[in-house]
Amino acid sequence: MPKKTGLGRGIEAIFGDLSVEYEDRISVLELDLIEKSPFQPREEFEQEKLKELAESIKEKGVIQPIIVRESNGKYQIVAGERRFLAAKMAGLSSIPAIVRELSDEEAAEIALIENIQRKDLNPIEEALAYKRLMENFGYTQEELSKRIGKDRATIANTLRLLKLPNEVIEMLKSGQISAGHARALLALKDNKEQVKLAEKIKKEKLSVREAEKAAYDSKQIEQLKEIEEKLKTVTSYPAKIRFKNNKYKVEFVLDSLDKLDEFLRRIGG
Repeated sequence: MPKKTGLGRGIEAIFGDLSVEYEDRISVLELDLIEKSPFQPREEFEQEKLKELAESIKEKGVIQPIIVRESNGKYQIVAGERRFLAAKMAGLSSIPAIVRELSDEEAAEIALIENIQRKDLNPIEEALAYKRLMENFGYTQEELSKRIGKDRATIANTLRLLKLPNEVIEMLKSGQISAGHARALLALKDNKEQVKLAEKIKKEKLSVREAEKAAYDSKQIEQLKEIEEKLKTVTSYPAKIRFKNNKYKVEFVLDSLDKLDEFLRRIGG
């Protein structure tokens, strides 16, 4: 099997063996000279885990250097923002770093790869990172797949999560529902129905399989309502469709023979 090329092989392929290849290029930089990356896909860092890392740094120091690039007389983080924040929290004034010459494109890709490999991103952060890379650098899904070593279908399915209503996106970001639950909701067209089912998933702690079944049932109801509207448009009379014993029953309520006659004429009777 041929080896992946470029960034698709992951962050270790970009930096190699840090302890050997870059041993003589590790600098100790003042924290005040370091800036956060505009390409950081993570929107939030868990404070409890950050505190734990800060305590570890107090005891053992920063074991793995962060990766930075020069930017307007300062240094911009490419990989290792969590270590940087924890070092500040631990009261350090400096941190070991490897300075690399990287383009915006490379810096954005590396920031995403690092977080994906560490499984640090929630599904929405990951989707937004894909979207930014595609918009900023003109990648297609196929090109992005090759650049970061992710299956194109996985990228496509992750991007679809951004179509969900804000209420559902917030539930997904906070971990109240999973990406599997969210993908089940995408089967529904109506945003209100998506929110309603998301609330049900959260409240009743439905499994992904149960959520898919509930979404299927809701989708059937949606389709029946659409057909009812079409029948009303064609006949000018409201229709009600009922499903029982694997059979569909269509009901029209007409309150006079004249309306029945008119109805029959409309449907060609």
